[in-house]
Amino acid sequence: MTTATRRDRTPPMLPGGLPLLGHALDLRRDPVGLLLGGHARFGEVFSLRLPGTRVTAFIGPRAQAAVFGATEDRLSAREVYRFTVPIFGKGVVYDASPEVMDEQMGLLFPALRDDRLRAYARVMQEEAEAYVAAWGDEGEVDLLAALNELTVFIASRCLVGAEFRARLSRDLAHLFHDLERGINLVAMVNPYLPLPAFRRRDRARARMAELITRIIAERRAGGRGGEDFLHVLMAARYADGRALSDDEIVGLLISTIFAGQHTSTVMGAWTGILLLEHERWLPAVLDELASEVGDGEITLEALRRLAALERCVKEAERMHPPLVMLMRRIVRDFEYDGWVLPAGGLAMVSPAAAHRLPQVFANPDRYDPDRFGPPRQEDRRTKHGLIGFGGGHHRCIGATFAQQQIKVIWSVILRRFELSLARTGHRPDYATFVVGPRRPCLVRYRRRRAGVTFAAPALVGTPP
Repeated sequence: MTTATRRDRTPPMLPGGLPLLGHALDLRRDPVGLLLGGHARFGEVFSLRLPGTRVTAFIGPRAQAAVFGATEDRLSAREVYRFTVPIFGKGVVYDASPEVMDEQMGLLFPALRDDRLRAYARVMQEEAEAYVAAWGDEGEVDLLAALNELTVFIASRCLVGAEFRARLSRDLAHLFHDLERGINLVAMVNPYLPLPAFRRRDRARARMAELITRIIAERRAGGRGGEDFLHVLMAARYADGRALSDDEIVGLLISTIFAGQHTSTVMGAWTGILLLEHERWLPAVLDELASEVGDGEITLEALRRLAALERCVKEAERMHPPLVMLMRRIVRDFEYDGWVLPAGGLAMVSPAAAHRLPQVFANPDRYDPDRFGPPRQEDRRTKHGLIGFGGGHHRCIGATFAQQQIKVIWSVILRRFELSLARTGHRPDYATFVVGPRRPCLVRYRRRRAGVTFAAPALVGTPP
C-alpha cells in the first residue's frame, strides 16, 4: 500500500479549528453540538484535530461496537488514561498490564453479588437518612454539592468500611475534591509537574492510603472482616495463588471509589434536576415509592421493583452521561469500513453524542423516561445504544452499584421532602472531566409532615 493510498483512506477531517489548538476550544464549548454536526456531515466516522494529535470519532451503534470490541493491542484505554496513575497508584488499573488489570477487575465481582448489594442497600439508606436529617424542616440546598458529599460517604463506607468513614467524616469530601482537581488537561500531558493542584492531589492520596493501610493492619490483627469491598480484596487471590499487596488493595479501592463516586454524583444530580423540571413524571415515581417501599426499609428487592424511578435514572444517563468522551490510543493501524486510522492517533466514542441520535432514540432531545419501559425499550433495540457506562471490555463493572445508590438516595429524599427547583434550564458544565450540571443547582425543600402520605399530589404546586 502506498503512502498516498493510505492517506486517501483516512476518515474526513472536520473543517474549522484554530492553528495549534485545532478543535479543542469548540470541543470544550459544545462537544455534543460539534460531534453531532460532524455526524450529520460525514456519517459515523470522521476526524478532528486536538493539539498534537488527530482524533477520530465513532458515532453510532455499529461504529461504537468496533471500538468497544477492539483488543487492547489495537485500541488501548491504558495508553490514554495513564494520567490517573498518581491517583490510583502503581501496579493497579492503568499502570498494570492489560492481563493483570483484567484479573484485578475480576477480583471485585464478589463484592457485587446480591448478598453484598443487600448489605449496601442498608448502608446507603442509613447514610442518606442521616445526611438529610441535618437539613432541617425547610430550606435550600445545592444539589450537586450535597450529592457529592453524600456519595463520598456511601462509597467510602461500602468500599472501605465503617472505620474509614468514621475517621474521616466530612474531610472525605475535601480529600476527593483535591483528588478530582488532579485530573485536568495539564495532567493528561504530564501529571507529574510541580503544580499546586498536583501537590494537593498527592497529599490527599497519601492521607487516604495511610488510613486504609492502617485499617488493613487492624483487621488482620483482630481477625475482623466486614461487608465491604475491602474485605473482598483482603481475601482475594490472583490465579497463581498470590494475595494482593497492601498497595494494590489501596490502589484498587481508591480507583473504585473515585470512579464510582463521580459517576453517581452527576447522574444523581441530573436524575433529580430533570425529574423536577418535568413534574408530570413525578406522580408515577411517588406512587411507586408509596406502594413498593412505604416508610420502612429500602430493600434490594424493593429497589428492583422501582421501575419508574429506574427509567428516570436511565433517562438522566442518556441525556447527560457523566463522561462525554471515551478515548482509546490507536496502537496499530486500525481499519474500519474502508477507513484506515494510523497508529499514534486517538479513537473516540462519545456517549453524549451517541445518545442524541434519532435513529437510536426517538425525539432524543425530549425528556421521556418511558422510552425505557415496555413496549418501547429503546435501549434494548440496538446494541451499544445506551453507553453511559461504556461498553464491551471496558464497561464499568460498578454500574449496578451506582444505579442502586442513586435509587436509594432519591427514594429517601422524595419520601422525606417536597421539592422544587430554584430555577430551571440547567446546562452541562463541560469544563469538568466528569460532566455535571453547572452550579449552583439550588433545590428548595420542605419536610413532609409526619403521618402525611408522600403520594404525588403533595408535590404538585408552587415551590415552598
